[in-house]
Amino acid sequence: MMIPLELTFRNMGHSDAIEAAVHERVAKLERLFPRIISCRVVVEEQAARQERTRGLAYHVRVDVRAPGCELVGDKTPPPQRFHEDVYVALRDAFDAVGRELEDFARRERGDVKTHEEHPRGRISTIFPDRDYGFIEGPDGTPVYFHRNSVQNGKFEHLAVGTDVTFVEEDGDKGLQARAVFPARKR
Repeated sequence: MMIPLELTFRNMGHSDAIEAAVHERVAKLERLFPRIISCRVVVEEQAARQERTRGLAYHVRVDVRAPGCELVGDKTPPPQRFHEDVYVALRDAFDAVGRELEDFARRERGDVKTHEEHPRGRISTIFPDRDYGFIEGPDGTPVYFHRNSVQNGKFEHLAVGTDVTFVEEDGDKGLQARAVFPARKR
């Protein structure tokens, strides 16, 4: 293991078995994201507070530092804040920080989906009796649209000059809008 690990036991004595499980989980995180700078793990034991739960309960917190971020995994099941099994608490906390680390790695690589902005335009011509019209696109190009492409059934609310956003595609006779959205007022 290359990354520094700080392991703390609270309200309980040191356990070689738990330490081995923590080292195994940290090694998996390191394989998932090799540039981890440090990892702090706190394993806490408390007497169970619920009447139906007898014995001890455990809470695990995992703090991982990587270049540009600090991630925390302390998955706790509601409504109780502790697990009855320390290994379940370990698994849940490390799984939570592992998911955060995967998300961070995706963002860092640029693999995160981004939503394209739809072009904005204005209704330049509309023929309500024939159920179609034209949008003047951002570059001045006319874009055909039909009543069925207007979202939320708001064709009747459209008029010349109405601001819209749209999704365009190539049609048989040129550009057409396959979806038209009346623009939200800013």
